Amino acid sequence: MTSSAGMHPDLIPGYDSDALAHLPELLNEPLFWLGHLYSCVQSEEAEELLFGADYDAAEDFHRQISGRADWPTFTVPVTAGRLHIVYRNLAEDAGTDYLLHHPDWDRAELLARDDGHFMGPGLSWPELTAAADNGLAGGSTTDPHSRLLLLLPAFGDAALPAGAAGRLAAALRARTAVEDPEQLAAALMEGQGPCGPTYWTTNRDGQRTNDGRYSFRNPTNGFALPADRLARVTTALAP
Repeated sequence: MTSSAGMHPDLIPGYDSDALAHLPELLNEPLFWLGHLYSCVQSEEAEELLFGADYDAAEDFHRQISGRADWPTFTVPVTAGRLHIVYRNLAEDAGTDYLLHHPDWDRAELLARDDGHFMGPGLSWPELTAAADNGLAGGSTTDPHSRLLLLLPAFGDAALPAGAAGRLAAALRARTAVEDPEQLAAALMEGQGPCGPTYWTTNRDGQRTNDGRYSFRNPTNGFALPADRLARVTTALAP
């Protein structure tokens, strides 16, 4: 795996790392997606559907990524700002961070952490699909399938539209080599990662929040984002 010359991403304000490496070429590797989506798996059936006969190859590929000195980083432009997906390659604290930043903000907002102490969800289904489909340039890819899968581990939503599983199946079919994308998509939509489905509401101040016990966007949690920062996240991610 090689870096894309000249594509080192800007530093993310408030995020302490100078090891960010823009590696959009990883998105063309089917094995990349198996490791990336692993935390979304919540049953043995889903695990088998995801990995199939590629478990060892996927594990080896993920080991190569996590063993890098730099931190593979991807970006997805949104209505107002950019989502950053960062593979945090720390020996004792590895994981994937999902952050949102706008040029006018002094710091990026951490929306979700995909690691042994998962925090999230950070995105509702409408926010996820809006980011996947907006077609805005300036990120790691404009491909809606890649964007959907990149952001999927940060998503959780109990109110899914009828076509959600079909939409995910199309992305899996396009970007991975799984044998049964429809069945896998149904399993992933049912489990929805470590936190499971959460309920989203819009409060009287227009803030989009959820009831997830590990979510930065649940104002009842002691670690939640303050009201003003919840509001700016809502505005930036507005479908």
